[in-house]
Amino acid sequence: MIKRLYECIRSLKINCLAFLAVLPLFAFTFIFVIGPLAYMLILSFLQRAEVWGVVNKFTFKNYRDILEPVYLKTFIESFKLAITTTFLITIIGYPFGYFMAKLDAKWKKRMMMFIFVPFWTSSLIRLYGWIIIFRANGVFDRFLMTLNITDAPLKLLYSYPAVLVGMVYVLLPFMILAVYSSAEKLDWSLVEAARDLGASSFQAFLTISLKLTLPGLLSGVVLTFIPSMGLFFIADILGGNKVVLVGNLIQEQLMKAHNWPFAAALSVILMILTSLMIYIYRRISNVKELEGLV
Repeated sequence: MIKRLYECIRSLKINCLAFLAVLPLFAFTFIFVIGPLAYMLILSFLQRAEVWGVVNKFTFKNYRDILEPVYLKTFIESFKLAITTTFLITIIGYPFGYFMAKLDAKWKKRMMMFIFVPFWTSSLIRLYGWIIIFRANGVFDRFLMTLNITDAPLKLLYSYPAVLVGMVYVLLPFMILAVYSSAEKLDWSLVEAARDLGASSFQAFLTISLKLTLPGLLSGVVLTFIPSMGLFFIADILGGNKVVLVGNLIQEQLMKAHNWPFAAALSVILMILTSLMIYIYRRISNVKELEGLV
């Protein structure tokens, strides 16, 4: 009886210590993740005050306003830009990450260093370099005029192509790392076996390599598609007022119009789209974690 009581007390102490060990993690998650998301969700159903702040009255008006043509057009344009960005990044990033996984250890380290160098500085600062390149009579215009390809500056700065280049430039490493993480786990003997059985290089790639690296590819799509709809600073710097994304709209409603409930409603919609993309990724790939992040 005493022995059993001792074991119960010991087990209780272990459980208490385990609870105290994870308590800071739960507190951090609640304060900095669950709390702000819950506040944003509640705020999206409140009314905007006439001068400042909000009125504690329940309403669906903020979500109905999203369906207005001017705001719906912003969502559609953001969606188009996200699809185009993801497509270009996939074309460039998948072969890069796939063939990087086939390099020897020495060259892998060099290529990883090459990919991580841009992360040593802020992407905001690096984007100003593209202003020098794309501005009128900038580096790109002078290069084209030197080759007699153009006679006058193209004025690429503050345009849709400039924003697209900026998106690809900032988000491309995430696709490369996701594909590389998946391709590095690939058993290359399976590809060799397929070749020995008579499959061509392309057939072996489709049936073995592409199928086994699909989780990394889908992870890269998620990691590039979702941010490209909300990275407002890229559109601000390279697009000016000509390219408006959902992220720019949220910033404008929050900082300039002071319409916090509507900004919260827009953020909730983005959060739902993010959750939907992750759910689709997990259903297709049967992988719980995003490749390249773990």
